[in-house]
Amino acid sequence: MNDEATTSSDEQEAIDPVTLEILRNQLESVATEMGHVLIRGAYSPNIKERQDCSTALFDASGRMVAQAEHIPVHLGAMPDAVDIVLQKDPKPGDVFIVNDPFAGGTHLPDITLVSTIAPNDEIVGYAVSRAHHADVGGSSPGSMPPGAQEIYEEGLRLPAVRLVDGGEPNEAVHDLIRANVRTPDEREADLRAQRAANVRAEERIGELLEEHGATLLDAFDAVIEYSRERVEAELDGLPDGTYRAQDILEGDGVTDTDIPIEVAVTIDGASIAVDFDGTADQVAGNLNAPLSVAKSAVYFVVRAITDPEIPPNHGCYEPVSVSVPEGSILDPKPPAAVVGGNVETSQRVMDVTLAALAEAVPDKVPAGGQGTMNNLIIGDRTGDFTYYETIGGGFGARPEKDGMDGVQVGMTNTLNTPVEAMETEYPLRVERYALRPSSGGDGRYRGGLGLERTVTVETDATVSLLTERRRTAPAGIDGGEDGATGENLVDGEPVPAKASVDVEAGTTVSVRTPGGGGHGDPAERDPAARERDRRDGKVDDE
Repeated sequence: MNDEATTSSDEQEAIDPVTLEILRNQLESVATEMGHVLIRGAYSPNIKERQDCSTALFDASGRMVAQAEHIPVHLGAMPDAVDIVLQKDPKPGDVFIVNDPFAGGTHLPDITLVSTIAPNDEIVGYAVSRAHHADVGGSSPGSMPPGAQEIYEEGLRLPAVRLVDGGEPNEAVHDLIRANVRTPDEREADLRAQRAANVRAEERIGELLEEHGATLLDAFDAVIEYSRERVEAELDGLPDGTYRAQDILEGDGVTDTDIPIEVAVTIDGASIAVDFDGTADQVAGNLNAPLSVAKSAVYFVVRAITDPEIPPNHGCYEPVSVSVPEGSILDPKPPAAVVGGNVETSQRVMDVTLAALAEAVPDKVPAGGQGTMNNLIIGDRTGDFTYYETIGGGFGARPEKDGMDGVQVGMTNTLNTPVEAMETEYPLRVERYALRPSSGGDGRYRGGLGLERTVTVETDATVSLLTERRRTAPAGIDGGEDGATGENLVDGEPVPAKASVDVEAGTTVSVRTPGGGGHGDPAERDPAARERDRRDGKVDDE
């Protein structure tokens, strides 16, 4: 880290609380504005409509200083990408591109740009944007082949290389990307939007440096320290002990064999240690998850059980340690396939970690949510279009409230693709998009309802599905009933949770997503709430 960005504790103390709060909010505003620029500038519906992207600011030593409230699985894994870039001797004007899951990435469709922030020709930090690109090559449209057994099947793999070198675009890298994806113009446009977001960060940090001078750089350390102290104080108020849980994934796309994930969570004063000893070895299919993804899920849980209002930055991670067996499904060795690990295994890591902590913080842990992102990918092999979406479902009932209906749960919080945009952009027609009555588990508080999305494909195409909770229901808690499992149908016939099907024009695809588990004894549910459920159509009959 350069000397200008280094501060002593005395200098940090010189920042009064009011100034620190102003600077913290200004930094978070920069990260948020980055996200707005990216979303407005993107071309693909997956980014401009669904907002499947994330942005953040890092200091010169690679610590996250501020983030926009975007995608949890993106943000907690971002520091690994910055660490890789720091090993490449970055200089002012550089922009690095990376998606390699074994060297800073999560899965290949998530492309990360890391740009130096050097408004005065000296690096003071890094602007980072990560976005899910709807196709990056590989064996099937959308780059999420359910049966993949090697990462080479999943698309173009980019180690951290300079997309822009000292301010000059590296056209060879652009040419390489365009030659290996099915929708090159869309990819190029989305990458331009990411670059614009990072440029905006450098502009805004330059303005803040002019306004605050070295105090801004002192604030980088101060806001991180502030968050660390608040997280430690929250942890210190929780009961010490070791709490355990286990859960499964429903096959890896190659076999249907259950894949166990086990965790032991130890709270010791102001620290928390999360150990996944006993978790399955890496698998043949694509549910392997890079370590950065496992850490990201753990960080999300810690944020959820402490105080979500704590400013999210590197300080939140410092009291947390994550231990994963090498060569396991949560730390696989190359060339393991990993595309499903980011979207599905991350959800189960979150589920099992929350379940372990239910004993320690029963007033904060909900029943099981849908536990899947319900990934639906439809595209043609000629590269004319690639549609990708994660579909919401039921949120688990909470200790004092019903679960939410038809929302993204856990490691993602993207929007849906509006029907109008979907039918305009793609040869698809939406036949049904509705809540699933009675899919939420009964209880003192009812689990949220799942969704049904039915789409007619109006051209020959390949349909890929990466889903979970089709055999094992989202669990109820404290006597609450389980939520309903999900279901995938092609022309009305069930297909596996993980499947790729070539279809003809006119084929109908339906995804019915899981509901959330219930919380508490159903006999204790308020009769007025039951009547409201019936009146609102949330139950088929009661």
